[in-house]
Amino acid sequence: MKKEEEELFSAERRAASKTNEGDIGTTVNGADQEMKPKNVVISGVKYPQSDNPPLKFEVLATSGMARAANLTLPHHVCSTPMFMPVGTQGTVKGLTSQQLVDLNAGVVLGNTYHLGHRPGPDVMQKVGGLHTFMNYPRAMLTDSGGFQMVSLLSLAEITEEGVKFQSPHDGSTMILTPELSMQIQNSIGADIMMALDDVVSSTTTGPRVEEAMYRTLRWIDRCIAAHKRTDEQVIFAIVQGGLDAELRKTCIEGLVARDFPGYAIGGLSGGESKDSFWRMVALSTAGLPPNKPRYLMGVGYALDLVVCTALGVDMFDCVFPSRTARFGTALVSTGSLNLKSAEYINDFGPIDSECECMVCKNYTRAYLHIVAGKESIGGQLLTYHNIAYQMRLMRELRQSIIDNKLSEYINRFISLQYPKGDCPQWAIDALNHAGIQVIQKQQ
Repeated sequence: MKKEEEELFSAERRAASKTNEGDIGTTVNGADQEMKPKNVVISGVKYPQSDNPPLKFEVLATSGMARAANLTLPHHVCSTPMFMPVGTQGTVKGLTSQQLVDLNAGVVLGNTYHLGHRPGPDVMQKVGGLHTFMNYPRAMLTDSGGFQMVSLLSLAEITEEGVKFQSPHDGSTMILTPELSMQIQNSIGADIMMALDDVVSSTTTGPRVEEAMYRTLRWIDRCIAAHKRTDEQVIFAIVQGGLDAELRKTCIEGLVARDFPGYAIGGLSGGESKDSFWRMVALSTAGLPPNKPRYLMGVGYALDLVVCTALGVDMFDCVFPSRTARFGTALVSTGSLNLKSAEYINDFGPIDSECECMVCKNYTRAYLHIVAGKESIGGQLLTYHNIAYQMRLMRELRQSIIDNKLSEYINRFISLQYPKGDCPQWAIDALNHAGIQVIQKQQ
C-alpha cells in the first residue's frame, strides 16, 4: 500500500466515524425524538441521508446467509434474489420490452458506455430517458462503463482523470470520467446507477490491483458530487480488490463508511479459479451491511446463482442465457440441451416438460433443432425460454428461503444437475461455508 493512500484512507475513516457519533437520537422540547441521520462528509464530499430515498429494501426471510427480500424502486417492486437480463444497448437481443414484462423481469440492465455512444445523452434527455426510449415500464440498472476497461482494454487508456476509449463503433474518442458517467446515467434515468470504478481482470496480480481499488474509492466521491437526480436515482458502489482478501476488506470498509443504498461485488467471474471466486463472494457479503441489497456483477450460470444466493447475494446479471441461446443451447433443470444436435430431429416434446413458458407450450425440440443457431427466430425463442428458466430458478430459490427449505431445494437442484454425484468440489465447499451440506448419490 502506498503510504499517502494509507494515510488518506485512515483520515477518511476517522472523519466518517466522527461524523456519525451521537446520531442515535436527541431530545427536543422535552420529548424524545428520533434524530435524522446527519450527512457523512468524506474527502470534502457530502453523502446525504434522505428521509425518503428512491430505494427501499425489506428482508422478509433468511435461511442461513441467504435472504428473500422486497426491493422497492421508483419503477417497480422487485422480489429478491433476482436475475436481471442484460440489455446493453437498450434491448435484450431477441426480445421485445413486452416480452420482458411477460417474463416478469424486475430489472433490466443498460450500459452507460454503449448508450453514451449510441444514441447518446442528448437523445436520452430529449426522449425522456431509456424507459420511454425502449418502452419498458419496470426498473432499470445502468452499468457505469467500468467493465469496458477490461473488455475493451486494447482500446482504453486509464488515468486518474478517467478512461480514454476509442469507440469500436466509429473510431471516435471518449474520455469517460466519473462525472461524465453520472451525466450519461442521469440522462438515461435508470433506477439504479453504478459508480464508475477502476476495473482490472480478476486474474491480474500485483500493484495494479491495489491501484485500482484505491482509485475506485477516490472516483466514488466524484460520482456522488456529480449525481444530479438524487430523488429519482440511486448509486450502488462496487467492491473491488481482485483476489486479495485484505484489499477487498479495505474497499468494503471505505464504501460502507460512505453508506450507500446498495453495494455491488465487482471484479470477479473473469477467469479466476472457482475456489477463489466463491471465497471473495463470501468475504464480500459478510462485510457488507445486512440491511442493504448486494449485487454480484456478471454472474449467470445456474450453479453460480444457487451457490451465491446461499452466500447472501440478492441480485445477479449476465449475458449468458441470451448469448448461449443464439448458439442453439437451451437451459433446463438437468443442465443444458444443444438443440443443434441431430438427436432432436424427431423429438416432438417441449424443451422442458416442467417449463410453462410460451416456447415450451408451443414449439417442439424438433422444430427448434431446425432453427437453432441458424434462423433469427431460433435465437429469439431460445432466449425467451432461457430467461424464463433463470426467472423460475430465482423464484424457486426465493420461495425455498421463505419456507425455510433452502437446503432441501439446493440438494434437489444438485441431484438433477449432477446425477452422477460429480458436483464440483468448489460448490460443495462454498455451500458448506453457507451451512448447507450437499448429499450426493454415489455411483
